[in-house]
Amino acid sequence: MSALKHLRILDLSRVLAGPWATQQLADMGAEVIKIEKPEGGDDTRGWGPPFLHDRAGQATRESAYFICANRGKKSVAIDMATPEGQAQIRALAKTCDVVVENFKVGGLKKYGLDYASLKALKPDLVYCSITGFGQAGPRAEQAGYDFMIQGLGGLMSITGAPEGEPQKVGVAVTDLFTGMYATVGILAALSHRDRTGEGQHIDLALFDCQLAMLANVASNYLVGGVQPPRYGNAHANIVPYQAFEASDGHVIVAVGNDSQFARFAELCGHAEWATDARFATNKARVMNREALVPLIRTALKTQPRAHWISAMESLGIPGGPINTIPEALDDPQALARGAVVDIPHPAGSVKMVANPIRFSATPILYDTAPPMLGQHSAAYQEPV
Repeated sequence: MSALKHLRILDLSRVLAGPWATQQLADMGAEVIKIEKPEGGDDTRGWGPPFLHDRAGQATRESAYFICANRGKKSVAIDMATPEGQAQIRALAKTCDVVVENFKVGGLKKYGLDYASLKALKPDLVYCSITGFGQAGPRAEQAGYDFMIQGLGGLMSITGAPEGEPQKVGVAVTDLFTGMYATVGILAALSHRDRTGEGQHIDLALFDCQLAMLANVASNYLVGGVQPPRYGNAHANIVPYQAFEASDGHVIVAVGNDSQFARFAELCGHAEWATDARFATNKARVMNREALVPLIRTALKTQPRAHWISAMESLGIPGGPINTIPEALDDPQALARGAVVDIPHPAGSVKMVANPIRFSATPILYDTAPPMLGQHSAAYQEPV
């Protein structure tokens, strides 16, 4: 049996943060009822190409973007702008353990689908609201999207080459992290409910999650009082910990302690680096990175990537290649771990990246593909 087989979740969320959270819960066995607009459904259904192809090789209306965050759910098409639709959603909410939504602050109150309204129907309900800026504060009414939050929340100021322009991360990390924080928060709230019978409202903001994601970089500022710069592929607190150019491309060196550095220095043909007072400790290397990094660059350009990667692996020095997405998914480790799953779909089948959680007793089952729009409406037409 799946870990969360007993849970029923009403998903009113759209785009990525909310759907990402509910996909994690669906993967663990929860029944997730996704409410979509009858016309068009979730906005991300149209965020393509690419679109899934059917057995005949023809493109469907199922976008790769929608597919990535909606595995294992039931799609029910309901127009929540109508009294009938609102009544249907309220009836479903009474049967659910959790509601997840990402409307603007107060946006569901006019439909009678806000926390206060649904709590009156089901006092032990766990209700998770995901917004750009949270339920309070001067920006609470503003819409929030991943890209703008990466900028506003400081992430872009530390991402990119030191001499280049600020960069966003290549995937919507603020949305994804917020979805994961939502998953953790929901599970904690359910644990509290199971012990006390008390439900609660979870107020989750992309902006708050982005600030929390700054982790050691924010701590560097709060403790050190210095504005963190962009280091490109380098690390603020560890040296050497970045990409270097070999004779035929780039290789990552991720030395994590002084003993690893001593082995790396010897590998580079410069064992004396490990006893040089400027480089002997990580603290010294961070303070003298401008002297050390050019020396490493010169050494690594003398051999191809394969040489350095093989040698570092044999010596227990963390490092490796910079793979493309196809190379990463085809890596022997990815293949051995079953990182890609092929799930039956009404159009034929769909390949997806597997959930990274491996349970020993309640394994994740990949038997339900991301739903077609309204695929399960008939099963939920009447209150259950």
